[in-house]
Amino acid sequence: MKREVEIVIISDLHLGTYGCKAQELLHYLNSIRPKTLILNGDIIDVWQLKKSYFPKSHLKVIKKLISFATKESEVFYITGNHDEAFRNFTDFELGKLKLCNKHVLKLGDKKAWIFHGDAFDASVQHSKWIAKLGGKGYDLLIAINNLVNWFLEKIGKEKYSFSKKIKNNVKKAIKYIGDFELTASELAIENHFDYVICGHIHQPQIREVTNKKGKCMYMNSGDWVENLTALEYNGGEWKLFVYEDEKHTLKNEEPDEFKKIDSKDLMKIVTQLA
Repeated sequence: MKREVEIVIISDLHLGTYGCKAQELLHYLNSIRPKTLILNGDIIDVWQLKKSYFPKSHLKVIKKLISFATKESEVFYITGNHDEAFRNFTDFELGKLKLCNKHVLKLGDKKAWIFHGDAFDASVQHSKWIAKLGGKGYDLLIAINNLVNWFLEKIGKEKYSFSKKIKNNVKKAIKYIGDFELTASELAIENHFDYVICGHIHQPQIREVTNKKGKCMYMNSGDWVENLTALEYNGGEWKLFVYEDEKHTLKNEEPDEFKKIDSKDLMKIVTQLA
């Protein structure tokens, strides 16, 4: 039996890059039945598509996401900076799939403001070539990290994350993450939102932020490159799903209709949109 979930939010899959953990993501997606699925940006990494790397496992993720929208799930695709090409199709709807730049979710008497978060990133807004260079460097770092972790796993050692080490120890990285979270929270409080939900910085988080004007819950869905996390909402409560902690409990059933979508046709659609 698949696990019923009211709302699932995932972001920063970066499909089309070496860093994307597509197999683990498929394992998670095949184990759930969400009423609402929100894809909060950087799902397909259009910036990296030129290097023609898009393996079958990544196409399977896209098939799975489409299969949710063809059944009982409502799917919102919120664009990020790495898939900004899709912003040309904002407000496009196909069945239960809706493309948008942001989404406001009503949860009883509370409101959640959901957006990717790249609007706060000056490097993306004002110096796009620098951001793209950084993206390629990050992808290379993840590729090297994957090789190192493969070796560590073979010799029975614990995996290690280069980028997490950098983020947790470099002062500028710590300040950027702190500023990002504070800016998003302050804007949410000013606009009377109870929750603000972002992606972009690959830092999974659920915490309450309070200032003189009020308070809100800041949440970040993390990513499927390093942290392998998702936000889940059930029975009035939010939870941070961490794949490494829960993978042993997941069932992995691939439905028959999941196999019917032709991979070649799907790849044509992806590259044409990009």
